[in-house]
Amino acid sequence: MMARPSLLRHVIYVLRSNKVTALASAGTLLLVAVALLAAWIAPYDPIASDVSHALQPPNAAHWAGTDQLGRDILSRILLAARLDLAIAVSAVGISFAVGAVIGGFCGYRGGRLDRWVGRIVDVLMAFPLFVLAMALVAALGNRVENIIIATAVINLPFYIRFARAEVNVRRNAGWVEAARACGDGPISVVLRFLLPNVLPAMAVQISLNLGWAILNAAGLSFIGLGVTAPTPEWGIMVAEGARFISTGKWWLVACPGLALMLTVLCFNLLGDGLRDILDPRMRT
Repeated sequence: MMARPSLLRHVIYVLRSNKVTALASAGTLLLVAVALLAAWIAPYDPIASDVSHALQPPNAAHWAGTDQLGRDILSRILLAARLDLAIAVSAVGISFAVGAVIGGFCGYRGGRLDRWVGRIVDVLMAFPLFVLAMALVAALGNRVENIIIATAVINLPFYIRFARAEVNVRRNAGWVEAARACGDGPISVVLRFLLPNVLPAMAVQISLNLGWAILNAAGLSFIGLGVTAPTPEWGIMVAEGARFISTGKWWLVACPGLALMLTVLCFNLLGDGLRDILDPRMRT
């Protein structure tokens, strides 16, 4: 009965003792709030053009300036947060669920299946993952669903290898032997006993992959293989603004680029904090 209060006290202790983790947690919560409320807090219509106010620098009316079509950049950044975060969460969620199950069963059973899956994962990880994502999106089409699928595929090897290694270490533990002695089959042992013990360690990888997935989606859009205009998306905004850098219109790239950088930084720093929170050795 004391497990939850103890965990809560440990979380509070970690956040108080590590200001960087607390700041990353606050930034992540702010990002989620912005993504959920973007349609209500955006000051302007993100796709409405107003060429009479095109290429205005940051000012009182447009805090992040306007683009070449007179669209409010701040409004587009806020709406883009929802899309980029949705792509990242969906892709990482799919790769995590599928990879954990595949890796868990391979690590538990071992043998030929484990060796074959291990070799396939090695081949995938040896291939440039962004190039693989480009090939998948080019073959499937640059729709949001296909970007999610491509991002999930290139993240899949990380979770397969992680779950496989962690389950392989635990498969002969006493509590696993007890579960088998009670009549639990391989599916029950893996899903009910082994994977729940692996999930806390995998949560750190999830946080890191979320940042990488956002970068991947923005990179695909930047080279023209991701989300298409006029949909607000950070990669598209940077690509469109890059044409005006030589003319001194720095805000077209700086504002969406800064939003992208801060988001990825928050997820990366949050991963370190999750490791401190979820590692049992840190609670002693």
